[in-house]
Amino acid sequence: MQRTIVILAPFGLRPKATLSRRGLPLASEIVRRGWRVHVLAPPDLWPADAGLTTHIDGVTIEHGPLTAPGPRGMLGATAWMVDRVGEIKPDLIHLFKPKGYGGMAALALRMLRPRLPLLVDTDDWEGRGGWNDRLAYPRHIKALINWQERTLPRRAAAVTVASRTLAEQVRSFGVPAERITYLPNGVELPGRAALPRSIARDTLGHDDRPTVLLYTRFWEFGLSQVVSCLVGMAAQRPDIRLLVIGAGENGEEDQLAALARRAGVGHALDSRGWADDRTIGAALAASDIALYPMDDTLLNRAKCSAKLTEQMQAGLPVVAARVGQVAEYIEHGASGWLVAPGDGGALARGILDLLDQPERAAALGRAAREHIETMFNWPRLAETLESVYEQALG
Repeated sequence: MQRTIVILAPFGLRPKATLSRRGLPLASEIVRRGWRVHVLAPPDLWPADAGLTTHIDGVTIEHGPLTAPGPRGMLGATAWMVDRVGEIKPDLIHLFKPKGYGGMAALALRMLRPRLPLLVDTDDWEGRGGWNDRLAYPRHIKALINWQERTLPRRAAAVTVASRTLAEQVRSFGVPAERITYLPNGVELPGRAALPRSIARDTLGHDDRPTVLLYTRFWEFGLSQVVSCLVGMAAQRPDIRLLVIGAGENGEEDQLAALARRAGVGHALDSRGWADDRTIGAALAASDIALYPMDDTLLNRAKCSAKLTEQMQAGLPVVAARVGQVAEYIEHGASGWLVAPGDGGALARGILDLLDQPERAAALGRAAREHIETMFNWPRLAETLESVYEQALG
């Protein structure tokens, strides 16, 4: 008999990537293993998707109706999720992110249907010391998220965590270790077909200058660290280019450009902002080395970066700060290069050393791709998830 999972998502497929980069790959693999998966997603971040149902790789993704902002809208979105669960009649509820409308619906279902198993997945630190400190939520919403993050894992039959730090945090809430499973982000097999470098550079309008890629949302580090790194690189390699893909919540890409000009290295910066898949693919293929800076914060230690896995799968040698999950993905000197967090000079030295040793850099890139595809592929991770489903159902 085919069993059914309902995934309660924090938001839809757009504009954020949690569902598309973590939830959907896992759900697709679970469908291939014989399960039925139905995703319920609120559309408030992308109102155009309200009421839309799509089918991707065997997974049904249903966006709810658009609700009014405020408490009334939250109750409406929660009630829609609870009603749809009653109509779908799943064997298990899988909550992605212990927060928001999905978190409220999960709590309601624990009261209304206490025998329906609940699995909670956490891939970021959301509350105090995490995203609550970064995003401009109203105070009462921050208090709700902080409470949800600590309460929902205790109400679940099983909890999956995307990083070792999140496992420690969940244990600190009083959840027994045997109910916690490490389930990091992974990569799809086969990976993205790489563009030939000449075509990639033509796409970007680049010449053959050495190119370092910074693929980021800017919240992981201080801008001065990147400028320090760029100054150190440009002092030794005046022809170097830092290609920046991504934008921050508060215009950090423009602030970086201003700081680079002030430091006399604005000519070395090529900032593209938000990019489509074609530009990202070209950036991955055209770059020589990837730069991955991070400050040593709870939020960074807890995160599990899909961008890092993407760069490793592209075969880029990565010079990164040794923070949290980064050291789970990268073995220093074998599949990448790790330095102390917050040290722009150390990042620059690591990049310059690899530019001076192209054969070593290429070997690190090949090892990075082999390691991420072997140890952190979605089919293998879905096997772990299926065992957690069986545990929760049992």
